[in-house]
Amino acid sequence: MKRILLSSCLLAILAACSTVPPDTGAPGAAAPAAPEPNIAELPLVVPPLESMRDTPPRGLSGKFQQASWAALPGWRGDGLDHVWKAFINNCKGLMRPVSGSLAMQARATPRVWQPVCAAAQQSGLPVDAAGEPVRRFLEQHLSPWRLLDATGKPAQNTVTGYYEPLVRASRKRGGNYQWPLYSAPDDLLTIDLGAVYPELAGKRVRGKLAGKRVVPYDTRAEIAASPDRQPPVIAWVDDPVEAFFLQIQGSGRAQLPDGSTIRLAYADHNGRPYKSIGQWLAQKGEITLAQASMQNIKAWAKNNPSRVQEMLNANPAMVFFNEEPIRDPELGPKGSYGIPLIGGRAVAIDTAFVPLGAPLYLSTTHPASSQPLARLVFAQDTGAAIKGAARTDFYWGFGDEAGAMAGRMKQRGEMWVLWPKQAGAPSAR
Repeated sequence: MKRILLSSCLLAILAACSTVPPDTGAPGAAAPAAPEPNIAELPLVVPPLESMRDTPPRGLSGKFQQASWAALPGWRGDGLDHVWKAFINNCKGLMRPVSGSLAMQARATPRVWQPVCAAAQQSGLPVDAAGEPVRRFLEQHLSPWRLLDATGKPAQNTVTGYYEPLVRASRKRGGNYQWPLYSAPDDLLTIDLGAVYPELAGKRVRGKLAGKRVVPYDTRAEIAASPDRQPPVIAWVDDPVEAFFLQIQGSGRAQLPDGSTIRLAYADHNGRPYKSIGQWLAQKGEITLAQASMQNIKAWAKNNPSRVQEMLNANPAMVFFNEEPIRDPELGPKGSYGIPLIGGRAVAIDTAFVPLGAPLYLSTTHPASSQPLARLVFAQDTGAAIKGAARTDFYWGFGDEAGAMAGRMKQRGEMWVLWPKQAGAPSAR
């Protein structure tokens, strides 16, 4: 049945396709694309409510129970640092026009947020506001709604962590700089199945044209084995494992030999399933699963340079990047919501339960600890492994310390959605 649906969808979409995008030439350093306007650098514009188009509601699997602010564990202890900057940026995303496309992830209903974002625009609070002024605004305009599971009990689930790593790289290949990070290839097709079948909303297929057929896109091994057909290279990294883990995180920063730093932001991927190189090493008897840390994998690669590509090829998935300038060091890469993430204030969620753009209150514990970690965050990202009610991936920010925290993060947590008063339960479009 899935094959039939997929074939029908591909035929419908490809009927309008007559050419493959032309090859841009021999592989080499990719010319930086003209950067898209960064929403964080634009002013907040709140349109009149009557001008805002509405679209049919998107169903949420999550159930919600209204709560009081006093019910949030540790609410008074959250200093709300960086929250106002994140809140204003989040409003910029909420006030964007709604497309109604079922191929997009569910997002918080913009019309119910219009009065709140208008009040934020008129509040006079500076962008670096924190503490009690921000708390008063939130308590005045929002209400907490506890997320419940399918049985009606408070949803509890795993909270993991991710971060933005730093690698050393060069725009030219040479010396230690031998490991490429690619921009998206011209022949990569991304097909939104939800455009034809609403029940497949959010599902995408990636591939390429081979004559008149759509076939799976090349694996990591096939890309590495075809230097004449490789995608354009943005930068060459000096450590294969660092380059690999940057792909796992989905974005990162690269420090160039002249001391400047660029961001490598997620652009796309080849559609192949992810496979763990740590598990591959364990299956080969090279290390045990308990030893499969980034440090031990790097040590194995250093001791087995002739087998590094073999190890990397065990994972057929390949991530492609866009180059972006870094203007505000506090801001991380853009998440699935198109908003730059702020360390400690952004999370990835399952949009079947919580819509993108919703402020949340997360109650969990610090990595490998029972010390409470309770704070306001924003649902601004998604992840293939982030599935289920209250399943959360906590964005720790940039650098080695953030990486150490993210690597140890595997806690239990629960959440409350913070929703405009008088708007009823959380909803999505």
